[in-house]
Amino acid sequence: MTPETILAVALALPIAGGLGIALAGRVPNLREGVTLSTAVLLFACVVQLLDPVMLGGRPELLLLEPLPGLPIAFRVEPLGLLFALIASGLWIVNSVYSIGYMRGNGEGHQTRFYVCFALSLASAIAIAFAANLLTLFLFYEVLTLITYPLVTHSGTDQARRGGRTYLAVLMGTSVLLLLPAVLGVWFVAGTTDFQSGGILPADMDQGAVMMLLALFLFGTAKAALMPFHRWLPAAMVAPTPVSALLHAVAVVKAGVFTVVKVVVYVFGLDTLAGASDWLIGIAGFTIVAASVVALNADNLKRRLAYSTVSQLSYVVLAAALLAPLSLIGAALHIAAHAFGKITLFFAAGAIYTAAHKTQVSQLDGIGQRMPWTMTAFAIGALSMIGLPPAVGFVSKWYIVSGAVAEAQWFALTVILLSTLLNAGYFLPIIYRAFLRPLSVEAAAHPHGEAPLPMVAALTVTAAGTLALFFFPDVPLALARQMMALP
Repeated sequence: MTPETILAVALALPIAGGLGIALAGRVPNLREGVTLSTAVLLFACVVQLLDPVMLGGRPELLLLEPLPGLPIAFRVEPLGLLFALIASGLWIVNSVYSIGYMRGNGEGHQTRFYVCFALSLASAIAIAFAANLLTLFLFYEVLTLITYPLVTHSGTDQARRGGRTYLAVLMGTSVLLLLPAVLGVWFVAGTTDFQSGGILPADMDQGAVMMLLALFLFGTAKAALMPFHRWLPAAMVAPTPVSALLHAVAVVKAGVFTVVKVVVYVFGLDTLAGASDWLIGIAGFTIVAASVVALNADNLKRRLAYSTVSQLSYVVLAAALLAPLSLIGAALHIAAHAFGKITLFFAAGAIYTAAHKTQVSQLDGIGQRMPWTMTAFAIGALSMIGLPPAVGFVSKWYIVSGAVAEAQWFALTVILLSTLLNAGYFLPIIYRAFLRPLSVEAAAHPHGEAPLPMVAALTVTAAGTLALFFFPDVPLALARQMMALP
């Protein structure tokens, strides 16, 4: 197959998989077999695009052109391929985990869950390969709508409230801020196509550049920049596999991916020079403020949610620094956060399934009963803190190097302070799990690890977090190609 054909197949596969899951809904084993098969085939397709892109190719596909000069089209470039590799690869692991979680907790509406999950991945792949702002915007909206049933999956009043917040913030910001930004680019540039070096006029007024950047950054609320972050902790009412989807596989990654893509391919570093300093301050505030909230949260999923808000702003901060090294770090941190955070959420779900614990204060001695789960949690936590031998160290190294190169001492201070805060809210969990004795209540109700599919999945993602530290070649090569560096 040609790269263009592979691109078309990659876009169509999750949709076909969603249809197959729906048709197989009455036979759980077949339904889940279709899910896993689709995920594996999608990843295989995306991997086949790696060689052509690394050799300088940019496979393209025009779907339709509803208005002259405004096509719905797809083009594979390095950053988009990195996002697609992460999303499709982790879908396989998340599907294995979901089988254990959904069955282990007796969840209802499982067919709807797997169908929406497949369509969410279809939207994420379309975002990754979008050739222009119009295509990205359309599938950004589709991703919000198709994940809403997943957020409200349990059907409780709390889930519906969380879903309303989720929908209101994400749809409200995209329609009121992101759409005007897209239209503004079309008006001043005459195109919405992504191009290396940017598409905005070189003589554009700096005040207009700053306003357009603000519309993009706050309009892309999936990146959870404060004050438009509330949807993320509100969505934690969803089942843990959905939380993993939101935090690691598709939703927030679509947000920070959009931020980096707009900075590199719409504005360009030269156009943004001097116009992004304010963004460093907003991102820095979000990093520290969210870390402080996480530090004081006893609910484990809430702590992880605010950790995500903080970690996403590392990517925004790195993009705002406008240094080639920091932008490489931003791309790497998308991958690092994906593997580290999905491991942490998998562990949280395993703890809930096996021990029915949801609070950090309830985890004394749990590492004795769930050593695989808590060891994986410790590896994910090391990556979030930015300590070796986890891949979070590599991405933070590049971000710090970019900050040093640009003499951005405020950014360096933020990274140092947040690293200490990260350690402050992750290390006590590890200490409780392994070094404190079991509580009397826990000792009276013995349990072991969660179901095997869940433990297998979190072990794989923890191993991936370590492997990317030692072998970061593929994401690093794609990130360097994004910046046109040898």
